[in-house]
Amino acid sequence: MLRLMRTDHEVELRRDTSAAIIPAGDVHVLKAGTKVVISQALGGSVTVRSQSGLFRIAGPDLDALGDAAALAHDPASVAGTDVGSSGAISEAQVWEAMKNCYDPEIPVNVVDLGLIYDLQMQAPEAAGGGHSVQVKMTLTAQGCGMGPVIAEDLKQHIEALPAVAQAQVEIVWDPPWTPHMISSEGRQKLGID
Repeated sequence: MLRLMRTDHEVELRRDTSAAIIPAGDVHVLKAGTKVVISQALGGSVTVRSQSGLFRIAGPDLDALGDAAALAHDPASVAGTDVGSSGAISEAQVWEAMKNCYDPEIPVNVVDLGLIYDLQMQAPEAAGGGHSVQVKMTLTAQGCGMGPVIAEDLKQHIEALPAVAQAQVEIVWDPPWTPHMISSEGRQKLGID
């Protein structure tokens, strides 16, 4: 399973491509033929630099990167934690799925960055129904426009778990995030003490 891939490989986009501008989060179309440099591929998305700035390419637009699209993996396959035939799921499995979501500027997952403040699960009410999952998360900066993009990634990774029917991700600001919230694993990846 590919979790982290950094490269400074230059690629020419094969087609017009929707990409989120980092850090604003607005969607922009990068034209076919635009040369981009891949700076990281994590959690099913690729962060690229062009002369216009930094962008996040994900999902159905990854094919515009050609062979370089293989750097990104399918988030559903990563999140597809084995929940067994009973349809039961544990909080640990949801936390593991969330570890496959990344800030496009920081090569550490949202869990190890300390961005996840709360996880609540409700069991299915009817036979055949899936669990409902509610997550409260924050961002490293309140002005970051990538919040809705990261929250949607998180939602998709959680909902890719077979026993989850729906997930809600709420962005909260209390308590304010500080670098002290980064896990020891995250601190090690970032090279900070």
